[in-house]
Amino acid sequence: MSTSLAAPARGRSAFALILAGILWGTGGLSGSILASKAGLAPLPVATYRLLLGGCCTVLFLLLAGRRPQWTKPVLCRLVVAGALLAQFQACYFGAVTLTSVSIATMITIGSVPVFVALATAIRHRRRPGTMTLVSMTVAVAGLVLLTWSPEGVPGGGRLSAGVALALAAGAGFATITLVTRRPVPGLDSFCTTAFGLLFGGLLLLPLALVFGMAIPLRPDVLAVALYFALVPTGIAYGAYFLALRTASPVVAALSALLEPLTAAVLSAVLLHDELGVTGWTGAALLVVALAISYLRE
Repeated sequence: MSTSLAAPARGRSAFALILAGILWGTGGLSGSILASKAGLAPLPVATYRLLLGGCCTVLFLLLAGRRPQWTKPVLCRLVVAGALLAQFQACYFGAVTLTSVSIATMITIGSVPVFVALATAIRHRRRPGTMTLVSMTVAVAGLVLLTWSPEGVPGGGRLSAGVALALAAGAGFATITLVTRRPVPGLDSFCTTAFGLLFGGLLLLPLALVFGMAIPLRPDVLAVALYFALVPTGIAYGAYFLALRTASPVVAALSALLEPLTAAVLSAVLLHDELGVTGWTGAALLVVALAISYLRE
């Protein structure tokens, strides 16, 4: 690809990654509101996220006359994407249940760029570049400062199991990043998003039914559920999968750090949560890490 064509493509991918990270950050707030209003456990909330997001985006694609070519490679890619999305959501919310939101988020999101960088280094048989290592180190340090809270930390086997699930969630999202960036003939990023979310939601549905998925059919609950399905799920994952075609996988993984950053800022502004000097320092380090990765790309 020539330089004149590569620069606009990378600019568009950077914008799409930033958009995805910011929209993901609104998912935590809207998901917690949905759980509170509907009285749902974390896993049913994740299932509604994937299932409703998939249904809405698939319906949009069908109305627009767009659909994948149902070849064997296309079907395999969609099943793999759905399974990885379901695994990521299930392991993350399992880690939240065993530990806390802050610990699960810190380990899951912080491990994603590390897993991606390691897999990329093994695949290309060369160690990550110096600036890549610097940006990841700064990002992990910022994430720890932003999300770490020693209050209510469990001990013993419960903490170990929660950390293992959080690492499994991070590995799952890293795998999504590496797998879906490779194109499949007859399948674009929007169809990958729509049908991947739908398949993932269907895979989680049996587990979620055990916890109960009944929600009150009130306008406020339905509005939150619709926003949760469309904006931080359908649009955000669509933007992320679109950007993966041209962005570096490590840069894409680092963009996921915008999720806890956005969530923390929204909580401070809307819910008046106190971040303190430590939290704002962590937020600043995350911005620096993302700036390093984007400028280098």
